[in-house]
Amino acid sequence: MNLQEIARHIDYHQKNGIEMEKVTLNYPSLKVDDAYEIQKICIDEAGSRGERLVGWKMGLTSAAKQKMVGVNEAIYGRLTSVMEMDSPELSMKGLIHPKVEPELAFILKKDLKGDRVQPRDVWLATECIVPAVEVIDSRYKNFSFTLEDVVADNASSTKFLLGNQAFSPYHTEWDKLKVTISRNNELQHEGYGRDVLAHPVRSVAELVRMLSKEGIGLKEGMVILTGGVTEAVNVQEGDTIRVDYENLGTLDMTVTE
Repeated sequence: MNLQEIARHIDYHQKNGIEMEKVTLNYPSLKVDDAYEIQKICIDEAGSRGERLVGWKMGLTSAAKQKMVGVNEAIYGRLTSVMEMDSPELSMKGLIHPKVEPELAFILKKDLKGDRVQPRDVWLATECIVPAVEVIDSRYKNFSFTLEDVVADNASSTKFLLGNQAFSPYHTEWDKLKVTISRNNELQHEGYGRDVLAHPVRSVAELVRMLSKEGIGLKEGMVILTGGVTEAVNVQEGDTIRVDYENLGTLDMTVTE
């Protein structure tokens, strides 16, 4: 099994927004550790095109999602500079079947590394927290995949939008923050910060512990998307999305051709 070859295959489909079959169909013995190595190789490929690693995202951060996929831990993906949106307009160009979900983004002022990181360490290393929206878009047909497939496909990472206003880590009780997402003025889902591993800060701590297995950590200035506060919402051209973060304001997004 040639991980470089698999990574080149996935990178081609990511770069060009083209559907593909699950890689586990041809490589049924693929393990999660192999999938993370494929993910890393894909990001290295993106780096050779000038993309910079600007952060990380967590996925499967709710007990319901973990049970659905048959795992007992979250997964992570990498965020690059081209994934960050500079305006709230999402173009469908290069996308396959995008979904959006509300997130809370931690921005770091200190490096974090090690397998014993606790929430208190995360708080001390956090500069601010920003409301965010993540766009996920699996490259697999019908948005269907195994755990190994989705990890290899960079946890479906595609785009992310950060709100204009940052907040102190101590501004609010993040686990009690209510978040709603509406499409075309119709409420789709609602959730609370506690739906992300009981508290979003625990998502960051878990990410650091998971990365320690690779001997790496989080760097100062990085963006950490802690996981969807609600279920993801399908979008298509012409849709308008509004995410309400209770007392923190709203984030709007429009979907264009």
